[in-house]
Amino acid sequence: MKTIINQSVIAKITFVFVALITFFQNNAMAIENLGVPEDYQMTYQSAATPNMADITWFHDLFLFPIILGITLFVTALLIYVMVKFNAKANPKPSRTSHNSLIEVLWTVIPVIILIAIAVPSFRILYTQQEIPVDADLTIKATAYQWYWGYEYPDNNGMYFDSLPLEGDELTEGKLRLLSVDNPLVVPAGAVVRVQVTSADVIHNWAVPSFGVKMDAIPGRLNETWFKVDEPGIYYGMCSELCGVRHAYMPIEVHVLDEAQYIAWLNKAEQEFAYADFEIENPQLAKLIN
Repeated sequence: MKTIINQSVIAKITFVFVALITFFQNNAMAIENLGVPEDYQMTYQSAATPNMADITWFHDLFLFPIILGITLFVTALLIYVMVKFNAKANPKPSRTSHNSLIEVLWTVIPVIILIAIAVPSFRILYTQQEIPVDADLTIKATAYQWYWGYEYPDNNGMYFDSLPLEGDELTEGKLRLLSVDNPLVVPAGAVVRVQVTSADVIHNWAVPSFGVKMDAIPGRLNETWFKVDEPGIYYGMCSELCGVRHAYMPIEVHVLDEAQYIAWLNKAEQEFAYADFEIENPQLAKLIN
């Protein structure tokens, strides 16, 4: 019996040790590759926005220690019970039916823990849902089966589709199932409001390093926002099961400094001008013109 218990304890300790090593190793890898997922990654990508920084802090430095402490406590308690109260050690089991102090403790302590978790959780949830009124840029993301369409209402309503690159289109630096032909481009340091909707079924616009995940629902306009200070390329995907090509709805966001963004915008306003699109519906074309 003791041999079995010792092996179980050693296995649990080994698992926790390996998990901790992997946890901190993955965090270090994520810092080196901002906005890019890693193979066998167990933790969040490195935060690129204040909201994601709050989420990472809440999980890594607040929730994880609480979960780890509870897990170790329950494991130790189970081992103690198996050793001290097994049939061999107690041939005549106790007839105790209840203990008032223990019952109060196992009710009050979890309530205190939940309240402690709720306080920062509500603050983070509020900052995610409260869209800044003075947003610098508005983007409308429309989901289709199976790709994304982006519209810039503040820039003459220019619009373009964003489709994943096929295997023969992948060049150096491009990522399979993540890189697209026309990425979303935003300026660094700007507050970006994203209006999310769908043209067919429910999708989800999600970029892990931004801490953004918003459902795209037909007939409804949901909103989210982000602010990225560090220029770079960030990736996400549709996070709602939306059909057979659900895995082929990547999101690629290029964050440029001000000069690069202005240069891209001047070119994009000509290339993706809304007026350049052919409108098949004559009635709709008449209304627009």
